[in-house]
Amino acid sequence: MVNFVQRTKKKSINWPSLKWVFADIHRCLAFGCGSGWLKPASGTWGTVFGALISVPFVEYLPVWLQIVVLVLAYGYGIYICQRVSQELGVHDHGGIVWDEIVAIAFVYALMPLQNIWFFILGFLFFRIFDVIKPFPIRQIDAKLHSGQAIMLDDLLAGIYTLIVLYLIKYFCL
Repeated sequence: MVNFVQRTKKKSINWPSLKWVFADIHRCLAFGCGSGWLKPASGTWGTVFGALISVPFVEYLPVWLQIVVLVLAYGYGIYICQRVSQELGVHDHGGIVWDEIVAIAFVYALMPLQNIWFFILGFLFFRIFDVIKPFPIRQIDAKLHSGQAIMLDDLLAGIYTLIVLYLIKYFCL
């Protein structure tokens, strides 16, 4: 481990400096252009950033192009999450939020209704599923230690979120 990290008071996990994050494009994107560096609740800050950039994404791009961009972003995410995790020496470091950004964009692109209430519900349910990690998300997260696992657990949280949103639309609207 090089001398770019600062120790946090609460945990022994290394937290990189902003200078280190912005010194490399892959780190910058993995940290959500700095949103993942914010504490507490880095994943929530990353999801906020992802939600903000996803709204114009889903409003102005056709669905087929959204899917293409999301598939490419997912594939790139496997690479950068693995790379930055290795640089930090921590699997799925809390500051790495590219997975949240891609997953919330996935939710927003495929949710049943594009309105403010579903955007808010999508955000809230995604964060709940990302934090509590229901079966099989927690098991996948515990067993696999790769960029694919980092991306997959958030994609599954996004799928759970979409299931809930479609159930709400079907039973409540």
